[in-house]
Parts: sequence; C-alpha cells; structure tokens
Amino acid sequence: MKSTHPSFLLLGLLFSLNLTAQQQNLDSLRAVYNTLGEDTLKVEILGDLFNATINRDMQTAQAYAKERLQLAKKLNYRKGTADAHDDVGNYFKYTGKVDSARFHFRKALDIYKEYDNLKGEVMITYALATLELGEGNHEKALELSDQNLAKREQMGDSLGLGIEYNFRAGIFEQKGSFKIAYDNILKALAIYDKIDEPLRKADALNGLGSLEASFLNFEKANEYGLEALKIYREQDDTLYEAVSCNVVGQSYMSLNDFANAEKYLLEAIALSKQLNIKLLEGGATRNLGRNYVKQKRYVEGIEALEQAVTIHRQTPRPIALVRSLYFLASAYNETGQRQKALDVLNESEILAKSSKFAAMLGDIYGERSKALEAQSDYKTALADVREFKRLNDSIFNSDKTKQIEELRTIYETEKKEQQIVLQKNEIDLLEQKAEISNLQRILMGAALVLSLLGFYALRQKMKRNRLEREKVDAELAFKKKELTTHALHLAKKNEVLESVKQKAKELKLAENQPGYQQLIQTINFDQQDDRNWENFTQYFEQVHKDFASNVKSKYPEVTKNELRFMALMKMNMSSKEIAAILNISTDGIKKARQRLRKKMDLSPEDSLENTVLTI
Repeated sequence: MKSTHPSFLLLGLLFSLNLTAQQQNLDSLRAVYNTLGEDTLKVEILGDLFNATINRDMQTAQAYAKERLQLAKKLNYRKGTADAHDDVGNYFKYTGKVDSARFHFRKALDIYKEYDNLKGEVMITYALATLELGEGNHEKALELSDQNLAKREQMGDSLGLGIEYNFRAGIFEQKGSFKIAYDNILKALAIYDKIDEPLRKADALNGLGSLEASFLNFEKANEYGLEALKIYREQDDTLYEAVSCNVVGQSYMSLNDFANAEKYLLEAIALSKQLNIKLLEGGATRNLGRNYVKQKRYVEGIEALEQAVTIHRQTPRPIALVRSLYFLASAYNETGQRQKALDVLNESEILAKSSKFAAMLGDIYGERSKALEAQSDYKTALADVREFKRLNDSIFNSDKTKQIEELRTIYETEKKEQQIVLQKNEIDLLEQKAEISNLQRILMGAALVLSLLGFYALRQKMKRNRLEREKVDAELAFKKKELTTHALHLAKKNEVLESVKQKAKELKLAENQPGYQQLIQTINFDQQDDRNWENFTQYFEQVHKDFASNVKSKYPEVTKNELRFMALMKMNMSSKEIAAILNISTDGIKKARQRLRKKMDLSPEDSLENTVLTI
C-alpha cells in the first residue's frame, strides 16, 4: 500500500504550538493570576497560562482560553479578545475540530485587521494555512503561506521565516515535490541554528525524517526522529513528544525492529490519552496493531486495530477512519475472516468516495478483490482488480505530472538565478573593456573628492540631528517620569489622607471632641485641593500636548473632573490607580465610565480606552 509518513500529516494539524513554560514559571503565573481582579492584565496572564498548559493539559488550557475570551469581551478589550479567539481556535485545532477552529481564527483575524496588527494577522493566516494543509487543500495553504512570507520579510521576523519555510516543506512533501520540500526544510534549519530555537529545530528534523521515509530511507528517518524526540523531552513538550514517539515507532516497524516499535508506540498512546488527543491516540493504536500483524500476532493486532477504528469514529477526520478500516480489513483477510473483511471494506469504500480519497480507493479495491476471490466471487473480484489497476495508473500518471511540475519549478528558479549571474558577468566585462581617459580620471577624482566632502557634511548634519533627537527624547522621557511620579504621589497622598480621616472619625466617636471634626474638614479640603492638580496638568500637557483642547473641541460636554479621568486613562493607568488618585470608589469609576461613553456617543462595540488613547 502506498502510504505517507505520518509526520507532516499530523504535524500539519498540530503545527505552530506556543512553546511550553517550565513548571516553576507555570506556578508563578498561577500565583499572579490568583491575586488579580478583572482587568486587562488578567486577560494577558490567562493567555500565558494557556500557552504554558496546552502541550501538557489540554482541558485546563481550554478552561483558561474560555475564561480569557469571556473576560476580554466583558472589558471590551479588543486586542485581548482577538488573542483569546486565537487560543480557543488553537485548542479546537489540536483536538481536530477544524470548523470550530476556523471560526475562531477568522474572528481573531477580523479584529487584528481592525487596528492594523500585522503580527497578529500573520499569526492567524499561518493557523488558517495549517487547517487547509490538514484538509489536503495544498494550493490554498501555499497561497496563504506566500502572503505570510512577504509580510515576515517586511517585519524582519527571522523565527517566523523559519517556521514558514518548515511549513512549506510539509505542503510540498504532500504534493510530491520532494526536492523543493528538502530545500525549504534546509532553509528553516539554517535559520533555527543561527537564532538557537531548539523546539523549532526539532520540528524541522521531524520534517527531514518524514521526507527520508518517503524515499524509504527508514534508518535515516529514524535518526532524525530520535534526535527530534530528544529535544522535545528536554524542552518538556509533551504533545510533540507523543507525536515523535508515534513517528519513531512507525520507523522502527518499517525496519522490522518490532520490539522498539512496540515500545515507542505504547508510549505515544499513553501520552495521547494523558493529553486527550483522540486523533493521535487512534493513529498510534493503528500502528501498534499493524506492528502486531506484521509479527503474525493476529489476536493482539486485530484487537488494537478494532480499537483504532472505535477511536477514529469519535474524530472529525474521515481519512483517519478510512485508514484504520483498511488495515483492519487487511488483518481480517490474512486470518481468513473474509466476510468481516468485506463488511469493513464496503464501509471504507463509501467513506473514501464521499471524502474523495482516490488514493485509498485503489488500495481498498485491491484488498477487497482478495476477499471476493476467496469466496469464489470471481466476477466481482475481477471488477475490483480492474478498478484497482485503473486507479493505480491514474495515481502513477498524477505522480509523473507532479514530478514534471516540480522539475519545471526548479528549472525556472535556476534560470532566474543564472540570469542574475549572467547580468553581473556582463557588467564586469564592460567595466574591464572600458577605456578611461586621463581627463575622465581627473574628473572622476574631483567628483570623488566633492562626494567625500559632501558625504562628510551630510554625516555631520545627521550627527547633529541625531544628538538633537536624543536630547528631545531624553527630555520627553524625563517629563514622562515626572508625570508618572506626580500621579503616583497624588494617589499615595489620597490613600494616606483617607486612612487618617477614617482614624479621626473613629477617635471622634470615641472621644466626642470638636477638634477631630476640624481635622476631618482639613483633610477633605486637602484631598480636593486643585493646586496639586494644576501641577499635574502642567506636567501632563508637556508630555501630551493639546490633549485638553482636543477633548474640549471634540466633546464640549465633558466636565473638568471627567477631563482629569480621561487624562489618567491616557496614561494607561488601571481603574484601581485612577480611583485612588481621584479619591472615588470602584462603583464611582464605573459610573464615570458610563457617563463618559454617553457624552462621547460611543457604541457598545467601541472601546473607551482606545478612543481616549487616539485623542
């Protein structure tokens, strides 16, 4: 049977996982999370917790993603909402729920495009491309990858380029363009070696192993697979450890090293169950059954293959179920259970046709013809043999077409490179043959001197401009520091005065002396003293010029106190800090926000914070 090595097929669905955190970091994140109220910082911490748990505990990761999405929506925090949709989409992608994943990824993409977040757009485009690859839509996946390559170049994203090249290798491998796939993986490895990215390097090594398996170089494939597995274990990446154990187990099976194959496949199954990834558990269980059947341990083999079929019936990937049904039918045939084989093959034929898996159909007809012949149904068996031959010829011709397309792509690329070399050689030759007169040399020398003088003057001017910019930047940084210090001073002063006032009230009730009332009145006066705010306003206007006049121009109904509230929002201060500075309660903050939204005529979808920041 013609089969594709599982590395890229499965990694195509599980690609682009965020790197796992160490246990100590995870404990620290949980400790911070437990101290936070409902604010944007908690939204970000929930994202970190999702990243730290997705490779080891998917159900916990899902809970973090859902909580993050709900909180971000509640706070009307648009960036946090987009990031949370990405997390939920990744959870669904890793668990094989493609439609749900695509829904959340597109939600995230729409929001990122809203405020020109190029990094977010690239991340989501990549995730959508992996979904297309998982469903065999190679051209669509390649089109999305082409878009991302240009954007990653624009961003100067070296790591992203490596990820993109590795992903493209998977696309070209599935298309049968193995040389182009190899070239892309080598580009990815070169980048990963320069920037020291062990997990990404392991992904690329898995890709190389997959390609070697396609060439039937199983020893080399296993060498790459074991190297990748070692990295995943060192980095505590449980999910990809499970994937690699399955890949290595299949390589050992192809080398007829059945003991090692069983060892790694059992480990892959255990890790898959721990992570609750049915798609991976079913694939590893199917390979374990095949390993037993190759040893003629038919009872164990059929039991494992039947279990794989049961598992794959619970996943949304029909190709996985078709493969498990095929290998189960083959085992039934080997053990003389012809009717069982026919029943299973009939089901797999219907599934393969409805899902358009032409390559699998040929294998199904070939296996079914054996069962029919054993039952002396020669006419139907002959019909299946003819279909088997027709489909195999079709696949052979398709492979030849792919090889021709690959050669054409390589030829065109090399032709472009040769044209560049020829053009350079022609320029060099013309320069060598050119006769330069003494006058030309003198003029060239003079021009060179003038150029150097001009360059020196330009450099001096650029130096003066740079020093001036640095001076301005330093002054602005100092003013920002003064502004923040003054704001924090206001907050601290109000907290202390409030504490003293409360103590004075307690003393008044206890002692009933009029002097305490005078003290409270003095504190109230100091808390509401506008002179402190005048100093704060001076600092603020130096940093955020014309803010107050712009607010009054756009929103004339805004009061003096509301303008102060907006100024503190402009400084990205939290609700708690603003409440302390303005000497109001949390409920007061909520009411102030509602009044502002009404005066600024903001819709429920509009973010108050983003609107203030743009003024």
